[in-house]
Amino acid sequence: MIKSSTDKATGFEKRFENINTVIFDDSKAASAEVANEIATLIKAKQKSNQSCVLGLATGSTPKGLYAELVRLHKEEGLSFKNVITFNLDEYYPMEPDSVNSYVRFMEELLFNHVDILPENYHIPDGMLSKAEIASYCAEYEAKIEALGGIDLQILGIGGNGHIGFNESGSLQNSKTRLVALDHITRVAASNDFGGLSNTPRTAITLGVKKIMEAKRVILMAWGEGKSDIIKASAEGTVTSQVPASYLQEHNNAVFVIDKAASSKLTRINTPWLVEKIEWTDKMVRKAVLGLALKLKKPILMLTDADYIENGMSDLLADSGPAYDININIFNQVQHTITGWPGGKPNADDSKRPERAEPAKKRVLLFSPHPDDDIISMGGTFIRLHEQGHEVHVAYQTSGNIAVADDEALRFANFVTDYNEKFGITSDEAENIYKKASEFLKNKKSSDIDIPEVRYIKGLIRKGEARATAHFVGLPDERIHFMELPFYETGTIEKKPIGEDDIKITMDLIEKIKPHQIYAAGDLADPHGTHKVCLDAIFESVKRLKPNKFMDDCWLWLYRGAWQEWGIDEIEMAVPMSPDQVLQKRHGIFKHQSQKDGVVFQGSDSREFWQRAEDRNRETAELYNQLGLAHYAAIEAFVRWHY
Repeated sequence: MIKSSTDKATGFEKRFENINTVIFDDSKAASAEVANEIATLIKAKQKSNQSCVLGLATGSTPKGLYAELVRLHKEEGLSFKNVITFNLDEYYPMEPDSVNSYVRFMEELLFNHVDILPENYHIPDGMLSKAEIASYCAEYEAKIEALGGIDLQILGIGGNGHIGFNESGSLQNSKTRLVALDHITRVAASNDFGGLSNTPRTAITLGVKKIMEAKRVILMAWGEGKSDIIKASAEGTVTSQVPASYLQEHNNAVFVIDKAASSKLTRINTPWLVEKIEWTDKMVRKAVLGLALKLKKPILMLTDADYIENGMSDLLADSGPAYDININIFNQVQHTITGWPGGKPNADDSKRPERAEPAKKRVLLFSPHPDDDIISMGGTFIRLHEQGHEVHVAYQTSGNIAVADDEALRFANFVTDYNEKFGITSDEAENIYKKASEFLKNKKSSDIDIPEVRYIKGLIRKGEARATAHFVGLPDERIHFMELPFYETGTIEKKPIGEDDIKITMDLIEKIKPHQIYAAGDLADPHGTHKVCLDAIFESVKRLKPNKFMDDCWLWLYRGAWQEWGIDEIEMAVPMSPDQVLQKRHGIFKHQSQKDGVVFQGSDSREFWQRAEDRNRETAELYNQLGLAHYAAIEAFVRWHY
């Protein structure tokens, strides 16, 4: 059975979590543990000459699990010949060879790499006529029942708490059926389909009843993006509005999550409400700032009674009175604010987030996509250059999959027409654009972009990135296009980070020898591009650490357009005036392919410049609510100590 050194199996958990919840340091360790449990079950069934019936899930969550199962097969001889699988769901309608089909997903990630018999894996058929679906679903359930039920069911969880495609409102006795997909689900899936308009509206899903009948259920969740729904599912009431909450009533279910997904659980977020804790400086800051925001009071207005009435009497007894604690935390937050992100020359830097010396720093700003630099830290980017630092920007990937087909076609047609009108000939260029135009005109939803199309889309984004860097004031020699190999697959699914990615990153750091590195610290999706790019930087910094120049190199993490650091985490807050906010907006506007309809819009209908401004304004407002200076906007950073 799954166990974790991070998880504390003590009585206090029962007060808040209504289901066994095991927390791992990261998704890799968690996936390996789940894979080991599956392998143990398969082997036990083999010894008894029995079939092992597994219920399987798709999506980004189980990718690490399937990779580990493949490794166990290839390196440790785990056989799947006695394994029979039933997948939870499939989009409808959906061709089995489509790049978005779950048939293709399962075959490419698992079935084609192990010795499971083809007749032993079952995935709902997305090519049925509607008249056939009801009888097909009944037969699907009958096959499971004939085998004695599902021995172990793997689940992910949707942002609205869906399991399988059992959306909010699904009843506990619901059967396998055709369902309409919730808007939230479709928006989340739209990344894979190149936009919401191309995303299926219906799917076939195993019902909640069959999931609840499984002998063992493991629900997995990774990343901060799942933290809210994990809290609701594990600590909230059992409700059809959050179908995953039904698992609280299962007699053998477990939530297996990473630290990021656990961050909103009571025992993680506010442990002082659960047990007596050691009040570290970090914990005191988190508790006091959380209390001030909860009570809507400035830090300096908190009273002894506020601490006592909100479960913080231990802190008051250890470090009180409230006045002393308040002053300490107020000063800590005050010292995060600086208009000099590269350090203020000839100034006392003992209470500033950055060093005063050297007065002119070499700065390396890593941008996972071609617009993350200006969207996430555009104000700081501009200020670093204006204050005389040698700023370099490194675009880690081409971002080509985020360019709409019609934008690429327009670009290809422009080049072709331009060449014809002015008699400019270049056989290689002409061939690229003609092949791309022909492909895009006939492209099917299941097609992966050909290299020529990816090249054009990459050129579009590269041109926009260069325009932004020029807008800031950087010369061409400080603009670096890394084109990390892991990204260039033409699909949402990327290759794992490899030695080539790390070498390219290390070479650039060694070449520049920066005093500051800025990197995207987004952890919401552990399989996302930002996280992979960050892992490449972390590994590069780790390997380069013995070099003398690394002694003077500080690594600062920024967040993307989707979220911000917690107020208690921020170590450097760079304020922006109204004019600077407008200047940043104009820099974002250089990315024309990402305006007026973004390919990967996500669940947020705002454009990126709007998201960035709102987020920066909200951070400034938090500082204001806490009783500090009121700015138009603030960009926030956390220092990574390596």
